[in-house]
Amino acid sequence: MRFYFFSTPMKTTELYKLFEKHPVISTDSRNIPNGCLFFALKGQNFDGNQFAADSITKGAAFAIVDNQDYAIDSRIILVDDVLKSLQELANLHRRTLGIPVLAITGTNGKTTSKELIASVLQNRFNITYTQGNLNNHIGVPLTLLKMTTDTQLAIIEMGANHPGEIYDLCKIAEPNMGLVTNMGKAHLEGFGSFEGVIKTKSEMYDFLRESGGKCFVNADNELLLKQSAGLEQLTYGTTDQADLRGEAEDSPYFLTAKVLFPKGWLYIRSKLLGAYNFENIMAAARVGFHFEIDPLLIQKSIEKYTPTNNRSQLIQRGTNRIIMDAYNANPTSMLAALQNFSTIDHATKLVILGDMLELGEYSTDEHQKIADFLLESHLNTIYLVGSVFCQTKTGTKVKKFESIELLANYLRQQKQMKDSLILIKGSRGIQLEKILDIF
Repeated sequence: MRFYFFSTPMKTTELYKLFEKHPVISTDSRNIPNGCLFFALKGQNFDGNQFAADSITKGAAFAIVDNQDYAIDSRIILVDDVLKSLQELANLHRRTLGIPVLAITGTNGKTTSKELIASVLQNRFNITYTQGNLNNHIGVPLTLLKMTTDTQLAIIEMGANHPGEIYDLCKIAEPNMGLVTNMGKAHLEGFGSFEGVIKTKSEMYDFLRESGGKCFVNADNELLLKQSAGLEQLTYGTTDQADLRGEAEDSPYFLTAKVLFPKGWLYIRSKLLGAYNFENIMAAARVGFHFEIDPLLIQKSIEKYTPTNNRSQLIQRGTNRIIMDAYNANPTSMLAALQNFSTIDHATKLVILGDMLELGEYSTDEHQKIADFLLESHLNTIYLVGSVFCQTKTGTKVKKFESIELLANYLRQQKQMKDSLILIKGSRGIQLEKILDIF
């Protein structure tokens, strides 16, 4: 790709020289740090080119555009494609620093695993890692460009909802190590099928094979072992064959993992809910063990991590306990949450589920499978929210609502709930978090 400063071609290496002098990137015209580089990205409903001149006025050192009509200032640089220039700049920065990069993907648990691993590795390294959910074609380069000469190791989360996306992100980040948490039924509308999910998540393994990298693998997951065959596998799990072995301890709420390190067993008493988080804890422990972090520091780091942003949070509202897990949902994660919830012994239990989005032609069947599980369970108070759940066949113990607002109105008319354990789970687009004000 060639860049243009008016009529003068500019190569990526020359753009990188600007970045070295102005190492702060902005893609949001509403947030322009003084002296930054503003990349005028385009979206479905906006054209960043329109804000290039304004970004200069607000203090940007340079603005990068791909529409010559907006190159009206000597500090506005014209490129063929702003997004590609951002990605190529990030890749050049990654290559220039040459530090180890660990990439993390998976259907469920990638953000939790990333946070746990970051907490562990911070004991020894100056790290840069994905903040929040910036794990796509824009977020990955932005994270890489936040690395400095002081950064010793980077942790890059990668998300995808279409084939080819993980491989494309790997080409930008060029990871030396990879971790695929699991492969489940999510974004089936974009992937086309579960086989499409497997193929896309395995693209990380494909890249690592080509580049001579290694991977961390859950030895209990036969699919992951199969897909990562041929790579150097750093394993964890419950089997004796795993490099790092552990067991999940029974607990009604917060999960305790017992992990066997060379000097003996350590009990890790986490603030994470559900047995499904065991593999996330083990992944963090295995990564820490690989990087020679003291097991006691691994234990301490995992134990201090508290989930946020509606990810398996335990919230106390009056006398009610709420398991809030409405950041996202797919058939695999929803079934795991329900199975775990069913095992908790509590006198009064309530389930509120929202539609699972982006399932395409599989949507009706997957929602019905969840409804069937609920009908066969011992759960008696069940509220389903969303147009797809409303179409499922259910018994009289299940009440359905087209929207969260309708459920909220219904609950306001009911007797105030007390001493209840409540599971709230659904896709972010259903906005189940709005229901918290009712309890």
